[in-house]
Parts: sequence; structure tokens; C-alpha cells
Amino acid sequence: MTPSHVLVTRSLTAAAMSAAQRLLAPLVVLDDAPPDRAELLRSARGAVAIVSLLTEQIDDELFDAAGGQLRIVANVAAGVDNIDLEAAARRGILVSNTPGVLDEATADLALALILATTRRIVEADRFIRSAEQWIWGPKDWVGLQVSAGATVGIVGLGRIGMAVARRAHAFGARIIATGSRSSGPEAAALEVVPVGLDELFETADVVTLHCPLTSETRGMVDAARLKSMRQGSYLINTGRGPLVDEDALADALEEGRLAGAGLDVHENEPLVNERLRRSDRVVLLPHIGSAGAATRDAMGLLAVRNVAEVLAGRRPITPVD
Repeated sequence: MTPSHVLVTRSLTAAAMSAAQRLLAPLVVLDDAPPDRAELLRSARGAVAIVSLLTEQIDDELFDAAGGQLRIVANVAAGVDNIDLEAAARRGILVSNTPGVLDEATADLALALILATTRRIVEADRFIRSAEQWIWGPKDWVGLQVSAGATVGIVGLGRIGMAVARRAHAFGARIIATGSRSSGPEAAALEVVPVGLDELFETADVVTLHCPLTSETRGMVDAARLKSMRQGSYLINTGRGPLVDEDALADALEEGRLAGAGLDVHENEPLVNERLRRSDRVVLLPHIGSAGAATRDAMGLLAVRNVAEVLAGRRPITPVD
């Protein structure tokens, strides 16, 4: 394996790869598909920098395989739950992520999931494609109308959550939210009402998750929390799959407590819960929140810039503490 190289664990967009070619170290670029563990460890040997994706587990074992030259892991994601930050800190390895550049694309998708679930768009599309006979009726395909003053609860009013709030406000929704920014001036301008987590789940018509995955938030949407939600409400997750106990979610849907759910991320990704897959009231997507062309370019370019800064002896642009 090339010594003192930059490892790119999966090929990025053309714009990002072009920028990576200009780094001050040779590149080792793995395939489009996620590498198996043995290949990842072998390719990391001697790396001075690793550009990683959320599909790769970056931990003590990988740091041992890389050796003492590794200076930075640049994650092409806003979240860093795939990286052992404590292990990196012990070894003096910097970690960076790509915050900010994917906010708008992810918020677009969150709103799309809110509308798709509440207005039963995917369910109705499947019905039309079944070629069953139908005629318009005043009680058919009725769903929640967000623009009629529905309450949207945003769990985690960070950058992405605030972008969702702007969109929900434009649709005429009442917005409640958790997080320190829910009491700030930007939230106030959007008429956001700050609430506690329990109150949010108990009162929102739509709950949308935008908090990071940590030891405290893993499994936070469990059976008890789902039981506390309003009858006929909706759950949206574009954050991280393990925030939600998906079997408990399937129970809530099958028992009729929840009217629907929209999931871009999955508890055991890439595996999808079979009970949720069978439900007509669940919209399931393959983790496409950041999949706008401009956003995917921007994420890769920012990761490459972080590596370039560190190789030049400077701090990364977007370091993770």
C-alpha cells in the first residue's frame, strides 16, 4: 500500500474527486460500494488522512491499522456516529465533518416526507398503479392538512431543524421545538414555541427528528414515547435510524395509534424492517436526505478542503470536538 497516502473509502462525486487529485499526497480510492472490513483496514495502512463516509466504522482497530502517520479523518456527513471520537482524541487525530452544506437539501426532504405521509401521496400512487376501478368521493384519501394549522414538532432545532421550521412556517403550520435555539431570535421570528421533549411528543400532529445520534438519543423514540403521541399523528425521521425503535413503531402503526410515518433512515441500515415495509402508511426512502447534486458536491469538496488544510499544517475548516 502506498505510504503516506490519502485514503478515500468510497468514490465521491466528480467535482470532489477532481479536488482530491490536487491534494499534497497520493490518493488511494476504493470502489463505489462500501469496502469490506479487511479491505478497509488494509487500505488504511500508512494513510496520513482518511476521507470516510457514514458506512465505514472508524475505530481503534482502524487507527491501529493506519499507524502513527494518520492526522485527520474527514467524514463526508454532518453526523459522526460512525467514528470513535474518544479513540481519535487519545491519538491526537483530528476529525472533521460537513455541517451546513446539507441543511437545505435535508430540510427539503423532511418536508417532502411530511407532505407525502400526511396527504397519503405514496399510498394513493400505489392505488392508482394497481389499476383498480375508482371514482372520486368526498371522504376518500383524506389526510392531515399541514396548512390548516397542524402542529409540527421539531426534535432538535439545529441548522437542519431550523431549515425545516422555515418551510413549515411557510406552509402555515404551528411549530413547537426542543433545543436551546428554540428560544432564540430566529425561532421567535418563525413563531416557534419552545417545549420539553415529553410535551412535544404529546401535542404535535407531526414529529420530525433532527437530533444527532448519541448514547442519550439512541432508541429515544421507544414504545412509551410512541404511546404518548396523539392519536392519528405522524413520525418523520431524516436524522439517524437508531433514534427509533422500529418494532415499537410498527406496533403503533398496526394498532392504529399513529396514522403514518416517513423514514429516510433505518434502525439497522441498510436492512429495512419488514413490518414497516409491508405497511401502506409508511413512506420508506434509501437515505437520500443529502442527495441533491449541488449538496453532494459540496459535502465532498468540504471534506477534501479539510484534509488539504491539515496537510498544510493548519486546522480543519469544520473540526469536530
